[in-house]
Amino acid sequence: MTAPETLLELRHVTQEYGPRERPFVALEDISLSLRDGELLALLGPSGCGKSTLLRIATGLQRPTRGEVWYRGARTLGVNPKASIVFQTFALFPWLTVQRNVEVALEALRLPAKERTRRALAALDRVGLDGFESAYPRELSGGMRQKAGFARALAVEPEMLCLDESFSALDVLSSETLRNELLELWSARATSTRAILMVTHNIEEAVLMADRIVVMQKRPGRLIASLDVALPRPRARRDPSFSALVDRVYALLAGQTQPEHVELGAAPGEPGRLRALPTVSLAALLGLLEHLAAQAKGDEDLFRLAADLRLDSDHLLDLTDAGELLGFLHVQEGDVRLEALGARFAHADILERKTLFRSRVERLPIARWLLGLLEASETRSVERHVAEAAIQLDFSPTEAERQLDTLIRWGRYAELFEYDAPTRTLRLEPAAPASRAP
Repeated sequence: MTAPETLLELRHVTQEYGPRERPFVALEDISLSLRDGELLALLGPSGCGKSTLLRIATGLQRPTRGEVWYRGARTLGVNPKASIVFQTFALFPWLTVQRNVEVALEALRLPAKERTRRALAALDRVGLDGFESAYPRELSGGMRQKAGFARALAVEPEMLCLDESFSALDVLSSETLRNELLELWSARATSTRAILMVTHNIEEAVLMADRIVVMQKRPGRLIASLDVALPRPRARRDPSFSALVDRVYALLAGQTQPEHVELGAAPGEPGRLRALPTVSLAALLGLLEHLAAQAKGDEDLFRLAADLRLDSDHLLDLTDAGELLGFLHVQEGDVRLEALGARFAHADILERKTLFRSRVERLPIARWLLGLLEASETRSVERHVAEAAIQLDFSPTEAERQLDTLIRWGRYAELFEYDAPTRTLRLEPAAPASRAP
């Protein structure tokens, strides 16, 4: 049997932002291929560069280094054979559904009659026949996203790219739309020869993809490629399905590292600054309390996500926070509540604050910020000063998010105060002495 033709090939792609002397590396040395007839899922946590890689693959963004090839030829601009469906519906509210689809065809310089024919055919394929004259405000979220799919399919792309295209929908709408797309794909009812989809949803990737490429963040790089040999339609209760989901969870969650690796470095120190997971403390406490109520020790992450009805990305962020604080231990797709985590789950409000304070004080980034405040004559620091230092390791957007998280953790632990109107951090006037856990 002849091997399928390679449509897309990324060769040693790297994407950097910021100053050349110390850039923020979003993607590092990524090589990837997409074959004719393949539905490939790029799977990874938020912030690993999946969407950036998708834009590079379609020519919407030029990489800092590396090359993009399509059908054996290097591409330097937008790929006319590719089309993208974004996470948001991206419809013009003042245009009808039909006109929203026809807009995508205007760039092809097609006659008006041909644009109308293609638009109507695409709407019919996605099940929106009869809604051509409706406006986006008249449609449900699922129907608006169907209109986005129709617009992408109307240009008859060889390569269809999906950028978290189901994540903005409710559970039932996303499930229906996934099934309808798979039905079109399996029937080869469109001109599309390959699909490249970006997702952080592990179950979605296993349900849909022929192959899953797993990414990790900081910097974004590929860590595994898994073939999905399960027949379609796929059943979540199939043991083979569960086994593959478990395997992907194990790849993404990794395992708890030694403390010096887990905690990372402080800004300005040798080594990499450890990113703080952007989760709410209430959600983390809820996870710890759930685990404390169980009697079986280790919990399977896949089953835990189902029990708590959590998105896999959210659960991985929560376990990451628990690892960082020493409350949880993760290994091979399972999570175990540590003694400190059990103590935190069962403690009263004041003891939780004291215990949390002792854990946050261990973090190099927290010690660094406390050192800045203590060295200041006013025992205060303007927010932009701290943010500028963090930007040496993170993009401006991520640096802002990291400082927001550090401020929330520090305020809860009563390590320092933050005055939002003046954007100033200052030491607590009389911070309580910390107690060893």
